[in-house]
Amino acid sequence: MPVTLPHETRKHALTSLKRFWNESLDAEVSDLQAMALLDFFLKEIGPSVYNAGVAEAQTYLRDRLEDLESTCCEPEFTYWPKSASVRRK
Repeated sequence: MPVTLPHETRKHALTSLKRFWNESLDAEVSDLQAMALLDFFLKEIGPSVYNAGVAEAQTYLRDRLEDLESTCCEPEFTYWPKSASVRRK
């Protein structure tokens, strides 16, 4: 699955990338260059970040599912105390 960004997110990413480039490297970068660089990052590095996020989510969910019984289980037949004896006639 290709990693894509919504329009507004992409716009903010490009603005941030251009600002980083200008302030850190003391060089101007054009809109076209910034778009090409962002597309490269999304295509080349994006899948690694995405896969790491999926792996973390799987681990988190697996840990929660293992503990599901103790977290979500209610004891049954607790109306009568365990020490109560059965009344006989």
